[in-house]
Amino acid sequence: MDTDGRHLGDLVGVVIITRNRADELLVALQRMQTLSRELSVVVVDNASSDGTREQVRRSFPAVRLIEMRENLGAAARNVGVASLTTPYVAFADDDTWWEEASLRRAVELLDAIPDLSLVCGRFVVEPGGRPDPAAAVLAASPLAPGVEAPGRRVLGFLAGASVVRRAPFLDVGGFHRRFLVGGEESLVAWDLSARGGICLYVDDVVVHHQPSTARDLTRRREIEMRNDLWTAWLRRPVRDALSITRRHVRRARANRAMYRPLVEALRGAWWVVLERRPLPAEVAADLRLVEYGIGSTEDR
Repeated sequence: MDTDGRHLGDLVGVVIITRNRADELLVALQRMQTLSRELSVVVVDNASSDGTREQVRRSFPAVRLIEMRENLGAAARNVGVASLTTPYVAFADDDTWWEEASLRRAVELLDAIPDLSLVCGRFVVEPGGRPDPAAAVLAASPLAPGVEAPGRRVLGFLAGASVVRRAPFLDVGGFHRRFLVGGEESLVAWDLSARGGICLYVDDVVVHHQPSTARDLTRRREIEMRNDLWTAWLRRPVRDALSITRRHVRRARANRAMYRPLVEALRGAWWVVLERRPLPAEVAADLRLVEYGIGSTEDR
């Protein structure tokens, strides 16, 4: 139960966001009952209308429930993080769950490496424990950690499989409220890295993911494309941002379904200009190295 004489619950809490997926959330909470009893689990409900709140209260009275009046998307995680006092916070979604060994492993790494801001684990897809292709992309990062550590340094992560150091996460503002859910992680990883933090992918930190059947995959892809553009415009050097924009314009010309997220992104250009804060040169250079190393140069 202890980590070097300290209870795991004194070191890390778990934040779960959900919206209108009560049945799946209850299954995920049931599976996470294998975690230490002293561990704080916070569910932030994004204005669900399917009875989520009542069912959580009835079935899991020990879970702290935060009720939002509107759908904040990924930014609801910020509310959960702010409600905790532990130095580290693990994220989960309503279709993912942690095991204690992996959570403990992430905490040990954060304890051992002061500059480590985020540990991203490996999703295994249930049922069956199949590998998630996104994990292979992260594992292929060409960036060395810069410290004696397992895994690879990354500039992106899987939110539902990550543990963050609470203070720097809140210092960079957490997840952007305008992004909702879909490709919201990159901006956080870049901002943590810009402040000297390390984001690390570690293959032996394993998180289970049973993808929800209640997802609108088409809309999710649209949001991811829009957020990719916003993230580039907010932080990338002008040359890189223009290159990414041209790539998405070409894709929209080839597939008219991609016009909608392109238009949405352009409509948000006014606030992007107001919030633009270019990355330090070294982080921008690392991003180019990641893109070339993973093989995204065919669009450039």
